[in-house]
Amino acid sequence: MTAAPALPATHREVHLTARPAGTPSEEHFTLVTAPTPAPGPGQVLIRTTVLAVPAVLSDLIRGRDDLPMRPFDVGACVPGPSVGEVVDAGDSGLPVGDLVSTQTGGWREYAALDATAVQRLDPRELPYPAAHLNQGAAAYLGVVRAGEVREGDTVFVTSAAGGVGSLAGQIARLRGAARVIGSTGSQRKADILTKELGYDVAVLRGAGSLEEQLRAAAPDGIDVVIDNVGGEQLKAAVALARRGARIALIGALAGQLGESATTEIDPVSLITRSITLRGATLYDNFDIVPEWTEVFGRGLRDGTLTFPRTVLKGLDHTPRGLRELIEGRHVGTLHVEL
Repeated sequence: MTAAPALPATHREVHLTARPAGTPSEEHFTLVTAPTPAPGPGQVLIRTTVLAVPAVLSDLIRGRDDLPMRPFDVGACVPGPSVGEVVDAGDSGLPVGDLVSTQTGGWREYAALDATAVQRLDPRELPYPAAHLNQGAAAYLGVVRAGEVREGDTVFVTSAAGGVGSLAGQIARLRGAARVIGSTGSQRKADILTKELGYDVAVLRGAGSLEEQLRAAAPDGIDVVIDNVGGEQLKAAVALARRGARIALIGALAGQLGESATTEIDPVSLITRSITLRGATLYDNFDIVPEWTEVFGRGLRDGTLTFPRTVLKGLDHTPRGLRELIEGRHVGTLHVEL
């Protein structure tokens, strides 16, 4: 077994100290110093190098219990996806120095995890390790499997500047979509969508009737909706859906924004227009991840895909980053580098 390098006696973790009713903010967390863990039987010790902060963490921090993941515990380190380096392999057999990814590494500098909870990273798959912390598999699921985007389609993506939406529009374009429309919350983000991320037009949440904006952007209607939001945006999308449209429901961000993700939809309208609504979660479709990783790696290398992300430096900035993400300040995936 490879000898473990010298480790610090203590490390830092971010703990959830109070259950927020609304948007999580810095006051709900505390940065604590704790003994550096040692791996137990079947475990491996990881030094975190970068962690991802997806919007769904907000729901789990608030205690929502109807999601595939269990809500986070008050008084404990906040879990979450990360990439790190094996520094003590224990009896796992993993080589010290290997890079791994995990969904449970959490907001901490070192994590002792079951070896079955980490995945060794092949440096040939993606150009850089942080790229493994992307939300593109969910976007790919929505575009390819749930939405079935085809050549010539008009596609509408809600929350288009987020970690999922910023890749969904690009994937739809690769699949042959003729027109790609995205919704977002600011003109700054709208400009990024149309100038950098392949969107033809962006509609603005809070800038008048979303249905009227969509009607102007897609006068002939919409073939596919990739919905990350629900609520008003889903209702407007259904109103503009063409006969035979496919609506992929892959997120409900409106609930994380303090709005209602529910909406009224007339079933008769869906029936008479043969519209399909399909909910899809990555937890039921993990088999799509290797396919997406291959597509993503190829796209990053040949320039047909970009990976929009915001990078913050330092573990102590993680709570602020989550708050800013929910407030809509960032484009793409939010990463924190340690």
